[in-house]
Amino acid sequence: MTEKVKNETNRKGLHGKTKERVGEANLSMNILVCDDDKEIVGAIEVYLKNEGYTVFKAYDGLEALDVLDNNEIHLVIMDIMMPKLDGMRTTMRIREERNIPIIMLSAKSEDYDKITGLNIGADDYITKPFNPLELVARVKSQLRRYTQLGSTARSDNQSEFRTGGLVIRDDLKEVTVDGEKVKLTPIEYNILLLLMKNQGRVFSIHQIYEAIWNEEAIGADNTVAVHIRHIREKIEINPKEPRYLKVIWGHGYKMEKL
Repeated sequence: MTEKVKNETNRKGLHGKTKERVGEANLSMNILVCDDDKEIVGAIEVYLKNEGYTVFKAYDGLEALDVLDNNEIHLVIMDIMMPKLDGMRTTMRIREERNIPIIMLSAKSEDYDKITGLNIGADDYITKPFNPLELVARVKSQLRRYTQLGSTARSDNQSEFRTGGLVIRDDLKEVTVDGEKVKLTPIEYNILLLLMKNQGRVFSIHQIYEAIWNEEAIGADNTVAVHIRHIREKIEINPKEPRYLKVIWGHGYKMEKL
C-alpha cells in the first residue's frame, strides 16, 4: 500500500467513519475496485463503505470483467498495471459495451499516460500515492454526473437540442448524427450537452472543466482537449475540419449553430 494511503487510513482508523451520516442515495450504488494490491483495494473499500456504497473487488482485469458481467456496477476504479489483463485493455473492453464512469489509478504521473488513459475511455485519472478522501470526492462527483446527466438518468422534461444533423435527446440520453446513434462516455456526453445547450457561445477550457468536473481548473488544458478531440472523432465526418464543434483560437470552444 502506498504511504499516503496507509497514513490516511491509519489516521482515520480502518473501521472509523469519515462521516457521521451516510447519504441514503449512495446505498444503491455499486462500485468496482480493481487493483492487484489487495491492501490498496481494502483501504479504498473502507472509505467507500463508510460513504454507503456497495463495493465489489477484483485483482486483475479479467476478474473485473467477470464482476461486470454478473453485477450491476455504476462506477469502476481501475489500476493500470495489473497481471493477466492490464487497466488500459480492460477499460477498452468495458467501453465496448458500457458507459459507466471509470477512474484510473496509476503510479505513472506523466501527461502521456494520463492522456492515453482518457483517450481510451477513462473519465478521470488519479496518480499514486493519493489521498483516499480526494478519491472519494472524485467518486461522488462522477456518480453525481452519471445519475443526473448520464445514462441512468430519466427526466420528465423531454428536451431536444439540435444543430444541423446533430441531435441530443436529453430525456433519452441519446445522441445521433444524421440519424445514426453515437456512443459517448458520461464526460463526453456532459461536455457535448453543455455546448449544445449554449450554441454559439464560446466556452474557455477552464469554464468547461469547472462546469463538468465541479472543481477548480488547475492543469485542465490536456484533460479537456482530449475529451473534445474524442467527441469530434465521434460526431464529425472529418474531425480535422469540424462542422459542429469549433475551436476559437485563444478563447475556447463553441457549438456551431446550423
